[in-house]
Amino acid sequence: MPLPTRYLRSPMAWATTAMLASLIVLALAGPLLWGAAADLPDPSAVLQGPSTAHPFGTDNLGRDLLARVLTATRPSLLLALAATAIGASTGILLGASTAVVGPRARRLLAAVINLLLAFPALLVALFLAVVFGAGAAGAMLALAVAGVPGFARLAQTLAATVAGTDHLASARVLGLRRHRLLWRHVLPNIAEPLLLSATTAAGTSLVALSGLSFLGLGVQPPGYDWGQLLNQGLDRIYAQPLPALAPGLAILYAAVTFQLLGEVLAGGAARRNPAARTPLRPIAPIPPSGPAEDGLVLQVEDLSVELPTPDGVIRPVRGVSLSLRPGEIVGLVGESGSGKSLTALAIADLLPERARVSHRTLRLLGADLDAMTPKQRDRHLATGLAMVFQNPATALNPSLRIATQLTEAPRTHLGTSRTQALRDAEDALHRVALPPTLLRSRPHQLSGGQRQRVMIAAGLMMRPGLIIADEPTTALDTTVQRQITDLLSDLRRDTSAAVLFISHDIALVSGFCERVLVMYAGSIVEALPADRLPTAARHPYTRALVASVPDLTAERDRPLPTVAGAPPDPIAPTPGCPFEPRCPYRLDRCAREAPRLDDVDALQQVACWNPQPVETTADQATEHQVEADPS
Repeated sequence: MPLPTRYLRSPMAWATTAMLASLIVLALAGPLLWGAAADLPDPSAVLQGPSTAHPFGTDNLGRDLLARVLTATRPSLLLALAATAIGASTGILLGASTAVVGPRARRLLAAVINLLLAFPALLVALFLAVVFGAGAAGAMLALAVAGVPGFARLAQTLAATVAGTDHLASARVLGLRRHRLLWRHVLPNIAEPLLLSATTAAGTSLVALSGLSFLGLGVQPPGYDWGQLLNQGLDRIYAQPLPALAPGLAILYAAVTFQLLGEVLAGGAARRNPAARTPLRPIAPIPPSGPAEDGLVLQVEDLSVELPTPDGVIRPVRGVSLSLRPGEIVGLVGESGSGKSLTALAIADLLPERARVSHRTLRLLGADLDAMTPKQRDRHLATGLAMVFQNPATALNPSLRIATQLTEAPRTHLGTSRTQALRDAEDALHRVALPPTLLRSRPHQLSGGQRQRVMIAAGLMMRPGLIIADEPTTALDTTVQRQITDLLSDLRRDTSAAVLFISHDIALVSGFCERVLVMYAGSIVEALPADRLPTAARHPYTRALVASVPDLTAERDRPLPTVAGAPPDPIAPTPGCPFEPRCPYRLDRCAREAPRLDDVDALQQVACWNPQPVETTADQATEHQVEADPS
């Protein structure tokens, strides 16, 4: 792969490359070219100063110091790199693991890292060098152990920024094991600052190892490195400074090289990878995972979620019950904070560890998720359910190519070969009207609409029976929104997969879905067919949502209508209906007792003590239910 243009134009990159190449050449060729001269004593040339025959002078046995400095490049660099590699790998694995382990193990690892950081690295290195015994191996291991806490803390901090991302949540939905989460989704996204830290640490380790050898705790005679040569020339520094300065300059040169290398590598440029469009070809429909014997893809009864907060425990989801049949598109609508996304995350088992989930029934494709072991549940969710998140830019791993992200799940759970998985990925991209050349691209090279289509294609790779689309069109323009909804409709028709479509756009849901569930304050307050939504809604909140949607017949000189009041405080819920303070049709009973979701007829349910008759139009309800925005 050609070097990025910015590297070719950077003087620092060229200088660093030349300096690094010189160190590599000296490490490889030094002992071969000057090893014999470095070890050959000459009693007639003891402690001589710089001369034509010996540019750096000689030591107390008459050995040439220039040859010894050049020959010492290999042991000096190897010991520094070995100490850095051991310390960095151990520390990075320790710190990055906090993003994929459970809460107890995370707290334990954090405590261990904090404990190790309480001791200064230099003192730890000196102490362990004495414990391990003077010598090259002891000094190298001492510095490796001393470097572990710093790398662990850095990796822990960086991994925390990845732990809450949508792409890691998507990988959890796929049921990937922790080691795959670590290697594929955590470490690649924190590699750049770790690489900079590792190269910088290599220079620091070189200086520290030379210091230990200078103190007599590192390389022992007859071996030698730059630190020992510096020690041997120190007593001559006033009379003949070059024998002492030469190994010191070598240490400085190598340390600066590693520092510059880190700076150059940290400024890596994005690689170009054009994705030319190719003609699409028809693809045969793929059957999804089969539904249950009773015909339900998803069955949820009395789902509740509790979240502990500093002010107390809140219940953002309370007693939610819903079901989906094969090929059905159900919309879940409500204001922001009504519990829509938390309901979806609870079904997908993606809530944070501190959340407490309870339910009477939770069945996916006929299987009771409570009756499964954690491993079985993860696999069943990974193969039977697909999540399409609101922001595809964060839901896709920025460090992996599209091909890797599409093929990872089938290769993990279905044992699909890499070749077959790539063919399936090409078919999945064709289904979402994208060319297979995008497989070589990374997420940042795609548009917002393309990324959302890739998310849908990733879900199709496992042929799921249920697709949960959590506001997939919110960040897209109107044209792309229509393309995404048409795509979901086509996929539903071709695969018979059920779709739970979450949105706050009630106009979009009424035109796209077959059935609509309206949520308010964590509960479903009405369930009805989508064609009844504009004129036959019975709950006052549903009518207020419909009335707040502007249309072309609205008077332009009047402010847009809004739902009066504000949602209830989740910290202090009221005993009655949560919509009671905002409802113009409230009864005395509404403040005392919360209504249940009861049948209006075979197709519609409503949770209201005073449901409005069908004869009351949405416009009439608006006169009482909405108020003008004073702005």
